[in-house]
Amino acid sequence: MESGNTSSDFILLGLLGHSRAQQFLFGMVLTIAFTALVGNALMILLIQLDLRLHTPMYFLLSQLSLMDAMLVSTTVPKMAADYLTGNKSISPAGCGFQIFFLLTLGGGECFLLAAMSYDRYVAVCHPLRYPMLMSWPLCLRMTMGSWFLGAADGLMQAVVALSFPFCSRREIDHFFCEAPTLVRLACADTSVFENVMYFCCVLMLLVPFCLILTSYSLILAAVLHMRSTEARKKAFATCSSHVAVVGLFYGAAIFIYIKPKSYRSAHHDKVVSAFYSILTPMLNPLIYSLRNSEVKGALRKCVASVWP
Repeated sequence: MESGNTSSDFILLGLLGHSRAQQFLFGMVLTIAFTALVGNALMILLIQLDLRLHTPMYFLLSQLSLMDAMLVSTTVPKMAADYLTGNKSISPAGCGFQIFFLLTLGGGECFLLAAMSYDRYVAVCHPLRYPMLMSWPLCLRMTMGSWFLGAADGLMQAVVALSFPFCSRREIDHFFCEAPTLVRLACADTSVFENVMYFCCVLMLLVPFCLILTSYSLILAAVLHMRSTEARKKAFATCSSHVAVVGLFYGAAIFIYIKPKSYRSAHHDKVVSAFYSILTPMLNPLIYSLRNSEVKGALRKCVASVWP
């Protein structure tokens, strides 16, 4: 095999073919992506417009919606253009940008979900001390830290993944550039980078996940000791939506980044990647709006102001 330099484009093989059934699936993917963009944009707008939602909890939720909207925008437009035009090439720079933004948003979401679980822990277990334990400066620091840690991981993986010499066959069996898929095309020994990448992924997934588990274990213990049935229902309603989002995101991310290489297949990776990068961003605003009376109230108020 010949080695090439990084000036040659890569070829994304895509998610779907052109049979009638797969054309229908393509339409469904576009519909889901559009719904995700509209739902997350609406969530951000509601939080900005309704003064009752100007709290750390909803600020963190608006950041989650922003990350989800950007995640869909990073993958779907390129995938749709490739499918419709038949031009599936992507430049090394474009591939690097996709890796950077996907890991910035995915990694940032890991830490943001941990910050959201801490917020719920303080609200349920220490409600009287909430303004002190979950102050606005702390909320902003946790948000900025989530973005920074995700961006640092994304930049490192994008730069190193593109620094390898690649073989003449530059076909990526995926619908977007992802570091684990890209390094399979390298004509050099990538074992050290793959081990470091695996270690970083374990840290970025399992450390926040352990914090989330700890927070919700303490919340569950506190809720079970509540004497008020109404307070218990409200706590469960607020926290169950967050637990559902955590389960959707972490289940897919652990499958992609922590599953041993010997158990991986390109088809399964593409399906799970579509789940966490397209379907989960659509489900998140639906989960939070359906399970949250304050968000539903803000939505009714917004609709009433437009159509009195």
